[in-house]
Amino acid sequence: MINKRFEKHIIEEEEVRELIGKPSERAVNKVITKLDDHCKQFISLSPFLMMATSNANGKCDNSPRGDAPGFVHVIDEEWLVIPERPGNKRLDSIMNILSNPQIGLVFLIPGLEETLRINGQAMIIKDEKILEKMSVNGKRPLLGIAVEVEECFIHCAKAFKRSNLWDVETWPSKESLPRAASILKAHANLRGISEEKIEEDFKESYRKRLY
Repeated sequence: MINKRFEKHIIEEEEVRELIGKPSERAVNKVITKLDDHCKQFISLSPFLMMATSNANGKCDNSPRGDAPGFVHVIDEEWLVIPERPGNKRLDSIMNILSNPQIGLVFLIPGLEETLRINGQAMIIKDEKILEKMSVNGKRPLLGIAVEVEECFIHCAKAFKRSNLWDVETWPSKESLPRAASILKAHANLRGISEEKIEEDFKESYRKRLY
């Protein structure tokens, strides 16, 4: 469906290529189809990733996942498993994967401006032997997201350089940051519940239900 707001400005692939050009041979050839030693090392040092999924109708979602470096378990050059830690039980990513297995991952390492992108097909597993390897504080994840790797490639640092993401000097003061409790109260229309109570609920969840 064409959004009337941009109806006169929508362009197609041919015009996009005329404006932007074609990728270099290096950019095309950098994609590999297996987890080599470089990818495995990157994953072992990464405490955070972004997980992109979509449902059978193409409706998209992007979910952050984080834990101690190496929290993603690499089985071999073709498979990795992401632990499903306790959350709010919406299970957006899992529900999407159950209807559409395509998945995109971006791995980050603090201080490193390049990122690792991995695309593939995912499935939800409850293999106890694998999940046991991802236990924390004696608590094993109930489920895992297993990804069969199809594409791996390093992504350049331009986005991080433009944003100065890792430069502490550019970070806003804590006092100026948005308050999650204020946003949740407004969005969820939580009448009769104070922001202070919501903040306390957040803190309790972070203290007691991380794993």
